Amino acid sequence: MELENIVANTVLLKAREGGGGNRKGKSKKWRQMLQFPHISQCEELRLSLERDYHSLCERQPIGRLLFREFCATRPELSRCIAFLDGVAEYEVTPDEKRKACGRRLMQNFLSHTGPDLIPEVPQQLVTNCTQRLEQGPCKDLFQELTRLTHEYLSVAPFADYLDSIYFNRFLQWKWLERQPVTKNTFRQYRVLGKGGFGEVCACQVRATGKMYACKKLEKKRIKKRKGEAMALNEKQILEKVNSRFVVSLAYAYETKDALCLVLTLMNGGDLKFHIYHMGHAGFSEARAVFYTAEICCGLEDLHRERIVYRWGGLGHIRISDLGLAVHVPEGQTIKGRVGTVGYMAPEVVKNERYTFSPDWWALGCLLYEMIAGQSPFQQRKKKIKREEVERLVKEVPEEYSERFSPQARSLCSQLLCKDPAERLGCRGGSAREVKEHPLFKKLNFKRLGAGMLEPPFKPDPQAIYCKDVLDIEQFSTVKGVELEPTDQDFYQKFATGSVPIPWQNEMVETECFQELNVFGLDGSVPPDLDWKGQPPAPPKKGLLQRLFSRQVSPATVRKSSPPASSPEPEAPTGSWR
Repeated sequence: MELENIVANTVLLKAREGGGGNRKGKSKKWRQMLQFPHISQCEELRLSLERDYHSLCERQPIGRLLFREFCATRPELSRCIAFLDGVAEYEVTPDEKRKACGRRLMQNFLSHTGPDLIPEVPQQLVTNCTQRLEQGPCKDLFQELTRLTHEYLSVAPFADYLDSIYFNRFLQWKWLERQPVTKNTFRQYRVLGKGGFGEVCACQVRATGKMYACKKLEKKRIKKRKGEAMALNEKQILEKVNSRFVVSLAYAYETKDALCLVLTLMNGGDLKFHIYHMGHAGFSEARAVFYTAEICCGLEDLHRERIVYRWGGLGHIRISDLGLAVHVPEGQTIKGRVGTVGYMAPEVVKNERYTFSPDWWALGCLLYEMIAGQSPFQQRKKKIKREEVERLVKEVPEEYSERFSPQARSLCSQLLCKDPAERLGCRGGSAREVKEHPLFKKLNFKRLGAGMLEPPFKPDPQAIYCKDVLDIEQFSTVKGVELEPTDQDFYQKFATGSVPIPWQNEMVETECFQELNVFGLDGSVPPDLDWKGQPPAPPKKGLLQRLFSRQVSPATVRKSSPPASSPEPEAPTGSWR
């Protein structure tokens, strides 16, 4: 039994380390798996693409990189990109160094004597920025100048980019992004835990070596529990949110028996495990404050998309398990007694209507638990009826020990305010109210959002933070349920393949983009982007040809040329993502 666990952990650790060698976990055939199509195969994508500058040149990672490569070919555009990068650096610069950084930006890009003056900037705006910088270097000082720079880039330069080989290369990447995803896209590793409809295991993309967690939802179990709406809701919300502080959905696919969500793998394990099983219960205040700030940023990103989390309990410092999350339409409220006992806000317990207030209550519960080493309304391992917990939540104020500093107590008590109208985060300023609390005075949220702050805890790279394989209870077989052809409509809505932004991030992070995004020497057009050398599609093989094709050597196939009457390459169909 112990041997099985050791073997499973060893194999997973080796995969996480890249498997040895220079390929960093990539398959031997990774280049073939990510081979660009000829540009002629991308015309359907070109025609169906929404020509949106923000989406193509800012939000999508590969699009952003290729637009910058295009801008690098023109000095006036290159200066604009350098200015935008300078503003991004200014925003994450520590407070004491920000004024000097701002002065350098003003001198280099906004002064007529500077070396890199950017075009079309009103002088009055520059004067205003100069005055505000000397008064106090606020983080949003260059916000209007940034907007004007993007506005300039989004007109003529963007139109020229759409006619360039750089945009054609972007279409090739999008073609790869849209290829079918199956279980063969991944290597599967040990089970990490259980979800509501199936197990969660570690997996690795064969083409890139990237590690993920694969959450499997058994089709029969979903059908038996009538969980289709819940499963699709979680998938669609994960697909919509792109945040450093929320688990990302990278792929959604199906097998014969399961629907699979491929998610960010969090090697550090479960937050509750660290609170209760790593020495004394609870954290130091500094560590609790850091984690609270990260979760606050995650909630801010969810609320920006009109999503209320409704806390099924946090698994990781990244917000995960969005099965209970729900979209709240603009100007409306929702109702529902859902969540974890002790984390549900008074308005949820009373079955009143709400928007985002329960999330700020639950953040207060978690901050309290991280510092005190126990929940504010129920003691760990002490049996207490649900009704009694709900009475405490509605009526009884929480108690604070000497472990809470005055500022920590202040933040907790404001988040745990029984009246949602008076609760911090619900007074009209949302996450900004929470971020401005004195407990976060020394924390730079811009640097936190950029991933530039050192975390208080780093997982041991040689440790597996989850139960032993055989200690994870297995699901029983689902009986009395049969899958029917009508279920396919639901499966097709779910199994949509790769998710654009996480997929592109994967290509960049694993250096596949860097290795494959090569253009011709001396500015020449590579063959896959050359319309003159458009290869005709090979003719469709008949039955006899398919039967005997295995006898033809690869060399013979390469030397033979297809007939001139071959049809044009067929473009992929389907709506643009």
